[in-house]
Amino acid sequence: MPPHKKTAAAKIITDHTPAACGFSMPAEWEPHEATWIAWPHNHEDWPDKFEPIPWIYAEIVRLLAQGERVHILVHPSKKSSASQKNVRALLQRNDVNLAHVTFHQSPTDRVWTRDSGGILLKNHLGRRALADFKFNAWAKYDNNALDDAVPQLMAKSLNLPRFIAYGQNDSAEFQRFVLEGGSIDVSGGGLENSCVLTTEECLLSPIQQRNPNFSRSHIEQTLREFLGAAKVLWLDRGIAGDDTHGHIDDTARFVNARTIVACIEHNKSDDNFAPMKENAKRLAKMTDARNKSFNIVELPLPEPVYFEGQRLPASYANFYIANAAVLVPVFNDPNDTRALAILENQFKDRPIVPVYCRDLVWGLGTLHCMTQQQPA
Repeated sequence: MPPHKKTAAAKIITDHTPAACGFSMPAEWEPHEATWIAWPHNHEDWPDKFEPIPWIYAEIVRLLAQGERVHILVHPSKKSSASQKNVRALLQRNDVNLAHVTFHQSPTDRVWTRDSGGILLKNHLGRRALADFKFNAWAKYDNNALDDAVPQLMAKSLNLPRFIAYGQNDSAEFQRFVLEGGSIDVSGGGLENSCVLTTEECLLSPIQQRNPNFSRSHIEQTLREFLGAAKVLWLDRGIAGDDTHGHIDDTARFVNARTIVACIEHNKSDDNFAPMKENAKRLAKMTDARNKSFNIVELPLPEPVYFEGQRLPASYANFYIANAAVLVPVFNDPNDTRALAILENQFKDRPIVPVYCRDLVWGLGTLHCMTQQQPA
């Protein structure tokens, strides 16, 4: 690793990796202490359709706060619609349990905390830490400095050690490593058991390239070191309409350590047909860290969702596993009921709650994209 960075904040760690210190990313279904989100404020993310978005957020916060604390990043300006005063008033009108809400006055570029936020880790003693990957707005947008600072705010607020993510590239040089939380999903189980699921389209493609000069083997090494994982599993591509270029959280997700729900498209004329079929072939051959096959459950996709001629990344796989419920995006689509029934069969320990997301997905993300869990 690079030389140790001496700083007044002794909790910044650059000379060891999380795995070397016994830390690993827990699975999302493990108990949470809280969920982190950022309050919507950027009208350009939902052009001509911003008005309903804060109300959708308020409903999501109401549901989350029934089972865990919700940390909300709000705008520091009192004149902003996303200021603490205005957000608090809106949440109160929506019957949110404000005793379970903590506000942080911190400006953000966008609201996709899954991707910009720090990834919370735990060790076998239950101690926590945070992995701080560089965020460059999906290698697509220039305004990302505010979002890139979110992990630092989280670590400071929670008083956690923060591991700055570096990876060794193909030239044997240490380079700041770029990763979004939506590009990976983990099975949990600690250092010897955890598997990371991702796509080649996102992490290996020269399009929207996150980490130039990193081969597959060096990317895998960095993921193992900073997520505390034993094995990396590669699918082919993500779904159509995804401007992140292949995030896994619209495509396939762990629902327990041995089961993966994976999107499937049966319409041969749809753009999702070929990549989802290829993903299914790969999943059928995959094994976990102990060389055991996974249980694969097919999850339908809704009919294509368009707005102003643009296909949007509508997927039931973008669910969020909270303490009190599994929140599932729905789209007023005939497949809504089928998808909810499939997920209900997978989660016996908490209810499945549908959340209407046809407006929200115009921002090119839904429930999993906007949330980042804080393990208990």
